[in-house]
Amino acid sequence: MIDARDVVKRHGTTTVLNGVSLQIPKRQFTAIIGPNGAGKSTLLSLVSRLMPLSGGQVSVDGLDVATTASDALSRVLAILRQDNQSALRLTVRDLVGFGRFPHSKGRLTPEDLRHVEDALDYLQLQPLAERFLDELSGGQRQRAYIAMVLCQDTPYMLLDEPLNNLDMAHAVAMMKLLRRAVDERGKTVVVVLHDINFAACYADHIIAMKDGAVAHEGPPQQVVRDEVLSALYGIEVTVHEVKGQRLCHYFA
Repeated sequence: MIDARDVVKRHGTTTVLNGVSLQIPKRQFTAIIGPNGAGKSTLLSLVSRLMPLSGGQVSVDGLDVATTASDALSRVLAILRQDNQSALRLTVRDLVGFGRFPHSKGRLTPEDLRHVEDALDYLQLQPLAERFLDELSGGQRQRAYIAMVLCQDTPYMLLDEPLNNLDMAHAVAMMKLLRRAVDERGKTVVVVLHDINFAACYADHIIAMKDGAVAHEGPPQQVVRDEVLSALYGIEVTVHEVKGQRLCHYFA
């Protein structure tokens, strides 16, 4: 479980997160939604220690992220950032292999190589394994970075806007893959999403944030409701049930 208590993040005199407390359930798919500037990406950065806390405490499986050694934390938690770019000219296989660094320290063992091949297979990247990243489309490159995260083989996977650069078909395939990682591999997957319908269809748990705080949280049937989403985004949102799924459309 990820446990955040009274989390505060300030940039100078600006408070981005203000006393956020929440628990993210283990071995479930959690989606974090909300308008721009709500603090979604900041929350993920604090949980993964990409940013220091200004106040409060975050623990992952009982490990305090502020004090746990980096190598120990990186064996428990992996993160995909929005700005995943590399200045190095790497092949897809090389990039995915970087996910094993917490285990191999740069010297890949047969076990590490098995994880690399497994991640390439899982993301259907074997045909692109020897291609350089700068030769790929944006969607292919995004899949390669997600394969790197999967290859790290941590129980917790945090992904900030994993659907960036993906068309509709590939976005659906990506959400199904992440859903499988929870159902088949027991992963705890936490994603920041802008598409509410993807969150409603694939997540077990939704955290809705606004103005640096948690506005609502719970299963999709509790969060994906007209009044909740309309207040969250400040526009009229109507929720319909289609084939057992809650889907929304909105008006300006």
